[in-house]
Amino acid sequence: MSIRKLLFALSSLMALGVPQAEAHPHVWITGNSELIYAADGSITGVRHAWTFDDMFTTYALQGIETKTKGEYSREQLAPLAQVNVESLKEFAYFTFAKADGKKEKFQEPVDYYLEYKDSSLTLHFTLPLKTPAKPKQLALEVFDPSYFIDFSFADKDPIKLVGAPAACQMKFERPNDATANAKRLSENNFMDGDNSNYGAMFANKITVDCP
Repeated sequence: MSIRKLLFALSSLMALGVPQAEAHPHVWITGNSELIYAADGSITGVRHAWTFDDMFTTYALQGIETKTKGEYSREQLAPLAQVNVESLKEFAYFTFAKADGKKEKFQEPVDYYLEYKDSSLTLHFTLPLKTPAKPKQLALEVFDPSYFIDFSFADKDPIKLVGAPAACQMKFERPNDATANAKRLSENNFMDGDNSNYGAMFANKITVDCP
């Protein structure tokens, strides 16, 4: 499934579809995330809140009937929320985790819903780890490999540890645009099919070290 088809599934956004080879995003997401820990100190999952840009929000809401203009309840947005999380599965929810260097897998999202506030849609969902882990180092990255979708995190409280052992230390690294631009691939590289993981240069990186 192409990124364009994903966006169609999310919100009938085909009118904005462009070739995947283009080296810049067409949808922007601002996120907040929580890393969830159990009482024994193991990490059990990641809770995301992704706020879509105004243009995406406008297209996504087309055709959804509401009693009061500009107001959408969770119930009204529930079908769209389901389409969102089901469509994101093929792309691993743009969330990639390693525990002590070993790749971890997530179960399907739970507790998902869409919220409409301040003229923007926010998708809330929780990704449980298939197997809770208790690593000395957890590495988590959020990005779109194709860079069709740009992920940035909120300035205030972008990442929280929920229930983590007190001794755990978190480091959050935002994408370095200057470095990414210096490495930017040419259009020919994209046309040759070398863009499969271009977005990794724009990854948001979270590292949690626990003794």
